[in-house]
Amino acid sequence: MMRIETDQVDILLVEDNPADAELTIRALKKNAIVNQIEWLKDGEIALDFLFNRGEFEGRTGGNPKVVLLDLRLPKVDGLEVLKAIRENPKTEKLPVVILTSSKEDKDLVAAYDHNVNSFVRKPIAFDEFSQTVAGLGMYWLLVNKVPDSIHRE
Repeated sequence: MMRIETDQVDILLVEDNPADAELTIRALKKNAIVNQIEWLKDGEIALDFLFNRGEFEGRTGGNPKVVLLDLRLPKVDGLEVLKAIRENPKTEKLPVVILTSSKEDKDLVAAYDHNVNSFVRKPIAFDEFSQTVAGLGMYWLLVNKVPDSIHRE
């Protein structure tokens, strides 16, 4: 896990595949998106982070600016994480982007049924993957505007 010294997190990356996580982090940094990133490897720990439970009890940084969420996760899958985020008043408006290699239309439909903000399929080629992740980072951190109350929760 990538631990940071401050409680404030801009990007919560929930990805069980270390290679995909490393590529995502590298792509963000390569494109000068050097915001605070927290990488968590399963859905259960992501929910603990978001709801200040377990090892994250007492965390004071508020919500991240965006959650990049894989679908196929151990313990609690991505759709269940998304559902829990949307069902909780503290996180219901938090921007969530599904970043997955799934090509299943049922996953796309299910994600939008749970009010995902965006569904992005991971490109296979590194250059395309890097450009996709950089574009996501730039949009959700720099272009997109949300009320301050979403991050203070």
